[in-house]
Amino acid sequence: MRKIALEEHFTTPELAAYVARPTQSDALFADVERRLADFGALRLDMMDRTGIARMVLSVTTPGVQGVRDTLEAIRLARNANDFLAREVSRRPDRYAGFAHLALQDAEAAAAELERAVRELGFCGALINGQTNGHYLDEDRYLPFWERVEELGVPVYLHPGAMADQPAMFAHRPEIGGPIWAWTAETAAHALRLVLGGTLTRFPGVRIILGHMGETLPFLLWRLDSRRQFDLGETLPPEALPSAIIRRSIKVTTSGVCDPTALAATLQALGEDNVMFSVDYPYEDPDIAAAFIDAAPIAEEVRAKVCHGNAERLLGL
Repeated sequence: MRKIALEEHFTTPELAAYVARPTQSDALFADVERRLADFGALRLDMMDRTGIARMVLSVTTPGVQGVRDTLEAIRLARNANDFLAREVSRRPDRYAGFAHLALQDAEAAAAELERAVRELGFCGALINGQTNGHYLDEDRYLPFWERVEELGVPVYLHPGAMADQPAMFAHRPEIGGPIWAWTAETAAHALRLVLGGTLTRFPGVRIILGHMGETLPFLLWRLDSRRQFDLGETLPPEALPSAIIRRSIKVTTSGVCDPTALAATLQALGEDNVMFSVDYPYEDPDIAAAFIDAAPIAEEVRAKVCHGNAERLLGL
């Protein structure tokens, strides 16, 4: 079945120094770097082989999120967007873009998002986690969220490095990255937006989470239960964390090729809120494509997950 994939990464020569290393294997990381820099045969042949009609491309983590110099981060982000726009213009039928943004300055990020959407034709933004210890529920980001809602484009909240190193990860590097820490970091970041009121204040904002929702779809009942316990009151249905998540958060299958998890996510969030993705080049696209093609779901649901939901959300 025709597929749109929207957690698919690239880098630029200028951002090559800002690429996280999620593997201890030198050979594997060298292959990742080679594929991140490719927009030609490697990527296109893989897309043809796996039935991916369109890829929405984004700068790999962490990108400019960890840059300390605000003006340098703004410059790097703008250059990355111009670089991607040139690549998309060469193959507009195969590629689309998510903007890269320097959240070191919320006003500058809002302006760059508007430029990327209105002038470069991008269909949203992807943000690689926290920015120098600051999370997107903070008041400093209100101008950014106002612009996101005005533009009507989604923001993909992607994993990035943790702002600090909790004791629980000490001396255990194997759980300090994508195996677990990145999931914990991204799920907590999303919950800050849910519980801190950002997604209530801006009900038109749509967030995308990868990796089958970073575990949140499987915890909805408990989130509702513990939130009401903490407040000591019964919340109206529309104010429950589960209701906010179902309304404002979409998820992708990136990096989770598990039919049990897919079935649970569809049941928890609904068939209109789940989209196919690979997480290329960090995951195997052949495995991801075979998984979604064979998943035990109705064909009309498969069509929504593979391409229909992404077409509607991103305006593709």
